[in-house]
Amino acid sequence: MFDIVSVGHFCIDSIILPNRKTPYTILGGSVAYVSLAAKNLGASVSVISKIGNDFPKAYLWWLSQEGINLSGVVKLNETKTTSFELKYNNDLSERSLRLINKAKTITVEDLSKIVEAKAIHIAPIANEVTYEVVEKLKNHAEFLSLDPQGLVRVFDENGNVSYGNTFSAKRILELVNIYKSSPEEIEAVTGQRELKSAIKTVHDLGVETVIVTLGMKGAVLSIEGTLYNIPAYKPDKVVDPTGAGDAFIGGFLTEYVRNEDSRWCACVGSAVASTVVEGVGPTFFGDKAEIHRRAHALYEKGN
Repeated sequence: MFDIVSVGHFCIDSIILPNRKTPYTILGGSVAYVSLAAKNLGASVSVISKIGNDFPKAYLWWLSQEGINLSGVVKLNETKTTSFELKYNNDLSERSLRLINKAKTITVEDLSKIVEAKAIHIAPIANEVTYEVVEKLKNHAEFLSLDPQGLVRVFDENGNVSYGNTFSAKRILELVNIYKSSPEEIEAVTGQRELKSAIKTVHDLGVETVIVTLGMKGAVLSIEGTLYNIPAYKPDKVVDPTGAGDAFIGGFLTEYVRNEDSRWCACVGSAVASTVVEGVGPTFFGDKAEIHRRAHALYEKGN
């Protein structure tokens, strides 16, 4: 049994940062950040994904070297890997997203090598996970977690991303125990602009734990309607904000499956997020001792 299995597309990201003339081309996708963050904290992790013939072998080698189980990754030689262009503004507070390529949808048939897990995290980035897949995965995990970002993204003819309300996101919520998203995404899922109302709507669908990440403002953690403000840890520097929310849930789930207090789990998530932004892409997560030091500092603020 794995601690955490992440489900969604690996990605090839082209990251355009304001202080650099040429983009970084690097491994991306929520499943990359979640699994690497969790593995860095000592969890056993696996990924269910689909990639194309353009997915660099070096990425697979890197993930394997890090101890990520890739037996659930399907490679299709006739198609390309999902890829995004991410362009940040001058202070890194906003970004625009553009879909370049999209790999094929993950189907129930792709779950032939499914394993048991303490937590399965559903992390689509471009509508690649269906309700039927989530329904089947539900039977193989103690906890089911969801980041709906890829279910509420709408793509125009040029691949530019906006957010829209989708039936599949609400339907899938009825199956999950833990929910994590940004304010824009929870508004798209629920139709509620006011954060407390949106969180209540998610709880009303049966979700016990709701997390809304707020960037440098930290996060809101709601456990069956009781709200906790989780502060952000100020990083030493901010190089690239990509994947901070995914690193957060990777840290949170690692502690959660160890039956730790949920507020502590969220503080670990915030600490991990503060380290990943100090490097480009999923290349730097800090060591475990430093993450726990930062998490303790955050946890003590709430006592």
